Amino acid sequence: MSRADPMTRPLPLRRKAWPLIAVLALQAMAAVFFVGDVLFDILDDGLSRHILFEVVVCTALVAGMVFGAVEVRRTVELVRSQGAALRVASGELHQVITAQFRAWGLTPAETDVAMLALKGLDVAEIAGVRGAAQGTVRAQLTRVYAKAGVSGRAQFAAFFVEDLLAQGTGSHTAPHSAGPAQVDA
Repeated sequence: MSRADPMTRPLPLRRKAWPLIAVLALQAMAAVFFVGDVLFDILDDGLSRHILFEVVVCTALVAGMVFGAVEVRRTVELVRSQGAALRVASGELHQVITAQFRAWGLTPAETDVAMLALKGLDVAEIAGVRGAAQGTVRAQLTRVYAKAGVSGRAQFAAFFVEDLLAQGTGSHTAPHSAGPAQVDA
């Protein structure tokens, strides 16, 4: 369960940036070619309107290349910092969840089942992962929901989403169940 789904796993930064780097390299080669061409034209023919136009075009190409390189670098740094922030937030969310599970007095088995339910697994999948009967998982989820004071999976997940939206102010109160806890399959 610790491995991420390959379809949702983010691509490594290098694989995302290489097309941009390839375009910048192509622009650099074009800039070297055109600047060299303009210099040879100036040496051969002197300055003319045509050559001045080529100078302007080469200047724009070099400026675009420099601007592109700066933007690629800024983008790479931004992606790295956002990735680091996401890892920190993810770790903090896990700590908030486990602290709440302790506060509710969940057993280790209930904690495992609750965490798998939060990850979106249904009763059959949780039973398969844990090697338990589906009836056992349903009973554990019923106890988890009762201890959390919620009526089902949606309210259970919403409890933690509400914490995130409240930006961890600690002002969260457990929703009250409208009736007996129900297990969503």
